[in-house]
Amino acid sequence: MRVLSDGRAAPDELRGGAVALGNFDGVHLGHQAVIGSAVRWAKGRGVAALVATFDPHPSRLFRPDAPPFQLTSLPQRLERFAELGADGAVVIPFTPELAALSAEGFVEQWLVGRLAPAHVVTGQDFSFGHRRSGDVGLLRRLGERQGFSTTVVPPVADGDGPISSTRIRQLLVEGRPEAAARLMGRPFAIEGAVVPGDRRGRTIGVPTANMELGNYLRPRFGVYAVRVRLPNGRRALGVANLGIRPMFEPPRLLLETWILDWEGDLYGQRIEVELIAFLRDEQRLPDLKALQAQVLRDAAAARRVLAQVSTQSS
Repeated sequence: MRVLSDGRAAPDELRGGAVALGNFDGVHLGHQAVIGSAVRWAKGRGVAALVATFDPHPSRLFRPDAPPFQLTSLPQRLERFAELGADGAVVIPFTPELAALSAEGFVEQWLVGRLAPAHVVTGQDFSFGHRRSGDVGLLRRLGERQGFSTTVVPPVADGDGPISSTRIRQLLVEGRPEAAARLMGRPFAIEGAVVPGDRRGRTIGVPTANMELGNYLRPRFGVYAVRVRLPNGRRALGVANLGIRPMFEPPRLLLETWILDWEGDLYGQRIEVELIAFLRDEQRLPDLKALQAQVLRDAAAARRVLAQVSTQSS
């Protein structure tokens, strides 16, 4: 999949196709329906399928002091787009200049000027242009004028209502990663570089790979059964503490993962940790010996949960 992120016009081989347009944070089942519609339209006509996403998320520009809320990093989103069959991805930089464009200006400059689509697919709640002045009705009318057709994909819903990134965030804050995974179509995963920690885990036989959360949403603090994708692509099981480590000063927000049945040096390398099941809240223990015993119990619990999940998915 080709990635366009420099603001220049798409090359000829990616023009004249279908564009799925949206933020797509989380690439959940609703987003997948939008992207899938564009891919099917394009494949049926032998043209390119593009996914256009915004980075950073528009809310980050308008509410820079808001708590972190990201469900997927840009590299994760791009990987998901490729898995869904996109031929190309367009990363639209959400800048003050872009936010100031009228709805008509956005269509003329970005859709028509840079991408030249024959077809545009969005979700029902998509809005665009200065102060979100454009909706799917205006997009359809502008398309008729500019020479592209449109499809508006209705929300994908389950028994609790439409699937949305907001619902997924709430489930993760509540410590319900299994429910969030059902809406995303896969587990919520934190991807990043392994950073140095205090090396206390090594002294008690439970070395951890530590990651900072950056712009990711803060799920419920506690201990999780996890799956880990290592730099070589291999998958491993693990148990992780996500939080501020109440036993130690000063508090430091980290995702600390003990990768089970694995040894090696991961400092500076990138891994991806999937939160599979919440096991317990963070707790302050009296000493390192008590911590070691608790981590071993957590690891045993994680193995049981992960074995059950593996059985259910096979």
